[in-house]
Amino acid sequence: MLNKQLFFGIFFIFLISFSFAQKEGDSLSVALDEEPLLIDNKLIERKEIDPLRPSKAAFYSAILPGAGQFYNKKYWKIPIVWGAIGTGVYFYIRNDRQFDRYRDAYKRRLAGFTDDEFFGVVSDDGLIRAQQQFRRNKEVSLLVTIGLYALNIIDANVDAHLLQFNVDENLTLSPHYQYNQLENSTDLGLTLNFKF
Repeated sequence: MLNKQLFFGIFFIFLISFSFAQKEGDSLSVALDEEPLLIDNKLIERKEIDPLRPSKAAFYSAILPGAGQFYNKKYWKIPIVWGAIGTGVYFYIRNDRQFDRYRDAYKRRLAGFTDDEFFGVVSDDGLIRAQQQFRRNKEVSLLVTIGLYALNIIDANVDAHLLQFNVDENLTLSPHYQYNQLENSTDLGLTLNFKF
């Protein structure tokens, strides 16, 4: 209880010390005699919007993973896409090989042979459980790989859409912080500019 009171006491003293730290002349004040800077509209280039660009990027990514990211000029994403899909394929192949090993050993035991690599180490029930486990792992890694492949296509499509997004000066939403000299206070707000 004493620690809480001490903490709140120090906290309020800290707040009070900053409340009296304001100066009479604010460095953020704007003089009223300054002229605003006008930008010539001829200097602003506008790109044409290609409505087929997102579908092209998605198509390229569907044909070859990472090609849509290359089309969008996001080269740093290509190793990530290939690494993610390659990891899923690696685990699918690894689990498939392990499943085949245990399945072949189980089939040989059912045929009456005793020369498989797991004889004396793993029982028949253990071979069945191992087959079920590796089949489940194989199916999960296939689903994860398909999900990452779909995510690659979605990323290329969304990125192509966002590349065409209008971010020029004709449409801006910006926060403003201004010193109000009449009331001796500061004004906070958002400014929406739309020029056409």
